[in-house]
Amino acid sequence: MRFLNICAALALLFSAHASANPLIEQLIGVTTAFLEEEIEQHLGQSSRDARHSISVNRLDSRLRLTPCPEQSLQASLESPATPVGRVTVRVACDSDQVRWRLFVPAQVNLYQPVVVLTRPLGRHVPISTEDLTLLERDVGLLNGSYLTELDQAIGMRTRRAIRQDSVLNPSHLELDEIIKRGDQVVISAANPQLSVRMPGEALEGGVVGSQIRVRNTRSGRTVTARITAPGQVQVAL
Repeated sequence: MRFLNICAALALLFSAHASANPLIEQLIGVTTAFLEEEIEQHLGQSSRDARHSISVNRLDSRLRLTPCPEQSLQASLESPATPVGRVTVRVACDSDQVRWRLFVPAQVNLYQPVVVLTRPLGRHVPISTEDLTLLERDVGLLNGSYLTELDQAIGMRTRRAIRQDSVLNPSHLELDEIIKRGDQVVISAANPQLSVRMPGEALEGGVVGSQIRVRNTRSGRTVTARITAPGQVQVAL
């Protein structure tokens, strides 16, 4: 019922523009009303702090189908799965007197604060608070995913060089090394019968779970060990 009320209100609004084609008025009204509800539901599910705008693409003025009774109008999202960016709405009329189906293209702009770099960063550079800010962007124009919280990037490092003002996404980031080349580490080796700990030196850097080469500083032997914590590596017996 709410959907039909919005359609009726929008139909009155667009009729004020004295369009020569009542069908186009109806298509614009029903498409806009449908997308308003879709984006409202989408934002409600994600708890996003965002604003939006909707514009229906220019429709062919030569359309000469009969306008549909309001109660017989149906609208659904044809593509994509979420109502953001370039969208296509399927509008159908299913009444006793009128039956038709049309696809209406539109643009939904969704503006949201996202994580942006304040300066250019090179490859494998640790990211700090000073490197980041939140700025509003049209997320429908962003390719792939994006970050909405500074904490999602702080403490990570760049996977590759990134330009200033770039919107960060997860593919830009990797875990920062908790052990770096040359660090002193404790090498642990254990099985149910035996546990051994010995000093070592990291010959490579890595993150938790990484396999790196370490040198046993007592024996001089080089082994491959798995990083378990800062300054801690483990080898298999």
